[in-house]
Amino acid sequence: MSFEGQRPPPRPVLVVQHEDQCLPGWVGEWLTDAGATLDVRHPYAGHPLPEDLSGHAGLLVLGGHMGANDDADYEWLGPTKALVREAAQDGIPTLGICLGHQLIGAALGGEVVVNPAGQQFGLQKIGWLAAASDDPVLGDCGPRGIHLNHDIVMEAPPGTVVLARAATGELQAARFAPTVWGVQWHPEVGVQAFTPWAEHDRVEAAGRGVDVDACLAEIADAELELRRSWRPLAIDFALLLRP
Repeated sequence: MSFEGQRPPPRPVLVVQHEDQCLPGWVGEWLTDAGATLDVRHPYAGHPLPEDLSGHAGLLVLGGHMGANDDADYEWLGPTKALVREAAQDGIPTLGICLGHQLIGAALGGEVVVNPAGQQFGLQKIGWLAAASDDPVLGDCGPRGIHLNHDIVMEAPPGTVVLARAATGELQAARFAPTVWGVQWHPEVGVQAFTPWAEHDRVEAAGRGVDVDACLAEIADAELELRRSWRPLAIDFALLLRP
């Protein structure tokens, strides 16, 4: 049997998952719906990351409880940043979510710090800027997103196009390089995935006056809106993946 002329199988998207409860979630579902395949790595469980991205169509870096500067404590963060730099240099589509957004910022020369204003928690408005209107990945997305973070990209890397800022000024979304995006919120989760995170931070959030139960109820009520809002992000990202 001759295989001459047959196309090789498409390369998968490399997904860097940092802990058990931070799954690809809806974003993984939507990428799969769009025809992508996922190569999900769990470096926290000893699964190695690839040395480079030659075998992958794109890169998705998920969230986690650790900080973007905690390379000494989490040995895979440095190699993840190296993959981000390769992606930016070689034009490989890349998306970072929450910690992933911060890792991209740090990898490309920005500054990530603990937010001086404190933790961002719950469903919050996205402060879209004019530059987002024609962005190929975030231009069709919605008005609100689920936040749960302590750290922020305080200084964006050189060449960054800022796409959204919170009302209090924090960077929410950016195109860090022509094919590299980051979002501070969590487009991949609904109330089911968010609830254990919220319970983990319940005491801290309540100490700042946050009504955690009200936040969870608000997210549950907004779930259809959220799925409609963030599915275009994954679908448009999938269109950019290299064959």
